[in-house]
Amino acid sequence: MRDMSRRGLLGLGLGAAAAAGLAGCGASGASDPGNPGPAKGKGGGGGGTPSPTRTGGDVRLIGDGSTADTGKQPNQPDKPVPLQPGETPPQFVIFSWDGAGEVGNGLFPRFLKLARDHDAAMTFFLSGLYLLPESKKSLYKPPNNPVGASDIGYLTDGHIKDTLKYVRQAWLEGHEIGTHFNGHFCAGSGTVGNWTPAQWENETAQAKSFVTEWKTNSGWTDLDPLPFDYEKELVGGRTPCLLGQDNLLPTAKKLGWRYDASSPGGHQMWPVKRGGLWDLPLQAMPFPGHSFEVLSMDYNILANQSKNSTQGVPSRYPGWKKQATEAYLSGFRRAYESNRAPFYIGNHFEQWNGGIYMDAVEEALKGMAGKKDVRLVSFRQFCDWLDVQDPKVLDKLRSLQVGQSPAGGWKSFLKSS
Repeated sequence: MRDMSRRGLLGLGLGAAAAAGLAGCGASGASDPGNPGPAKGKGGGGGGTPSPTRTGGDVRLIGDGSTADTGKQPNQPDKPVPLQPGETPPQFVIFSWDGAGEVGNGLFPRFLKLARDHDAAMTFFLSGLYLLPESKKSLYKPPNNPVGASDIGYLTDGHIKDTLKYVRQAWLEGHEIGTHFNGHFCAGSGTVGNWTPAQWENETAQAKSFVTEWKTNSGWTDLDPLPFDYEKELVGGRTPCLLGQDNLLPTAKKLGWRYDASSPGGHQMWPVKRGGLWDLPLQAMPFPGHSFEVLSMDYNILANQSKNSTQGVPSRYPGWKKQATEAYLSGFRRAYESNRAPFYIGNHFEQWNGGIYMDAVEEALKGMAGKKDVRLVSFRQFCDWLDVQDPKVLDKLRSLQVGQSPAGGWKSFLKSS
């Protein structure tokens, strides 16, 4: 990404020297870890939701035509149904991408193709600033920070257009568009870790406005709209550097979100709700060669391999790639062969350490796809499944600890009571 700022690179491993295991994420010009949701009107408390305008056919332009209601999202799975007594739960795996900007490295289209090839859906946490031209940076008024400030770089106009292209394609191919908010402030007095619920609402409103008003802000009125109503599409996100979830949750609930993926304290167990939302955290997973575990995000593996440096020792890249790949696959196998807890993996469209983490994610996905009962889904699709399950069945699933298999097998464990 364009601005390789070192501010906010807080990645730590879990266990060992990391003690309690607080984990952060990388910050750079096009993707980052951590960001949540939506709000009405413009940032700073301005106006209401723009009114839609009818065009022809089934397309309904919204506001200035930056977005459009094109009907039901294509390429969605069948309507979820409750688990039957004695049925083995699916193994859900959710690959998510923080920032979701395309900056000429070809990573966004690369992983869209990978998803198509393996019948996978993913979640793209779009940073609102990636659709705002740098010439209009004064429109961004981040809480507790100067106007226009950002700890990730603004994209070039060409890269904004590329990002629009691939966000359109992603949604049409069945992927989810969430939010990673805007400026990615992870340190100092302006850190998102100190924001109030009201400030999160303001930040979210601005993130949404940059997505829903990109034509006004850019002047590119000849480009196609994004083919979704973001007010309806946006149901969850991840905060920068996995900070600030406690104060985000009241705002997220107020905005009608269904989940939040910001917590760094997760384990491979079935999820619970916090503040009325599904809490879907990054998880501790085995880290080959170490007695401690590492958070299920590319940057946190990097932080333990090259001490936060995104350009480590090239001679070590092959070993690091193998270690990263096996970490993901070890986490997958531990759940798949035991409690079938969902597995959440966070990523960035970055070429850190020679691009080894992108290769590791691709190899890991290929190693998971196609196996019996495995479903590669978005966070929203997973929430759809959770919401139709019998609460008693979910309680039973939650009773299984990390790596714990059901006593007597699934047929006995989930038999009807």
